[in-house]
Amino acid sequence: MKFIVSSTTLFSHLQSISRVINSKNALPILDCYLFELKDGTLTATASDSETTMVTTLEVTENDVEGRFALTAKTILDALKEIPEQPISFDVNMNNMEILIQYMNGKYNLMGQNADEYPQSPELSSNAVRVELDASVLLNGITRAMFATADDELRPVMNGIYFDITTDDITLVASDGHKLVRSKTLAAKGNDRAAFILPKKPASLIKNLLPREQGNILVAFDERNAVFTLTQYRMVCRLIEGRYPNYNSVIPRNNPHRLTVNRASLLGALRRVSIFSSQSSSLIKLHMEPDQLTVSAQDIDFSTSAEESLTCQYDGEPMSIGFKSTFLIDILNNIGADDITVELADPSRAGVVLPVEQEENEDLLMLLMPMMLND
Repeated sequence: MKFIVSSTTLFSHLQSISRVINSKNALPILDCYLFELKDGTLTATASDSETTMVTTLEVTENDVEGRFALTAKTILDALKEIPEQPISFDVNMNNMEILIQYMNGKYNLMGQNADEYPQSPELSSNAVRVELDASVLLNGITRAMFATADDELRPVMNGIYFDITTDDITLVASDGHKLVRSKTLAAKGNDRAAFILPKKPASLIKNLLPREQGNILVAFDERNAVFTLTQYRMVCRLIEGRYPNYNSVIPRNNPHRLTVNRASLLGALRRVSIFSSQSSSLIKLHMEPDQLTVSAQDIDFSTSAEESLTCQYDGEPMSIGFKSTFLIDILNNIGADDITVELADPSRAGVVLPVEQEENEDLLMLLMPMMLND
């Protein structure tokens, strides 16, 4: 079996799917890429048994069709050092000996039998299908990712919840302290449906989306989901279970509204949080008409910091405590110039919203408060 392929094209495709491979695998064959040549197209597959990524690329001058497996790290490291040029693969299908030739040299490798490679699951006949624009999906995943949990006792919180209705699609993530609800009106489903995408496949698809244009097809059943891109395809096991009712935790009546420049608040938080207690990262926001004071202190080391900002606020003076790292994460994941923080009282969650929502989007973030010492 012989074929010729561009070295840099092959390297970039293999590198994109290599992130799915675990450093330690229960099955030794999962340390390999699966290559399959058919109808002049080379398909490369990488898997960790839960998530499988597949990419296709065109080859030139191929003869017979066939399948073989090749250790991922070896071929990736070897291709990294070859500048752009055609390279030829000559695979002896009887003993799995592989000869790779390029302009001034050659590599000799041993492949493995492809029949040992696990097959990715097929979706059931009643699978749901929706289409999302690549940029919409990328924005939703990027905003929600940081709020996912690492909770062994509640695995449903460890992923991004896709809530699909006939009007919109909402992506939700929460770890119990912070919550992100990113709703897009630019995509919708034919029926009500939902699934929970685990963190690892969400991260993998997020890395591929910036290069995509047009629509992404997402198909899923009770157990698995398939994301189909132009040159890539990802099949992943979903998190099974019922996601909590996220709308019920968002406080509705918030009489106190603070509007402030996002970049100014972010800068103040980064500076002041240096002086907060390392164990709690507690910062205090004190609001009074047209002024916001950000302060922190570490009693153990007798350090403190305080900074004042101009803002729009016309309610009663009020102080509330937040974990600085969480609030900084939230502000980093909002793109608007100005944000509004809606508050009821110091013991209830603060709702953070962009003053101007992006077109066809409704973004809301929520952060639980911390108890203030004073």
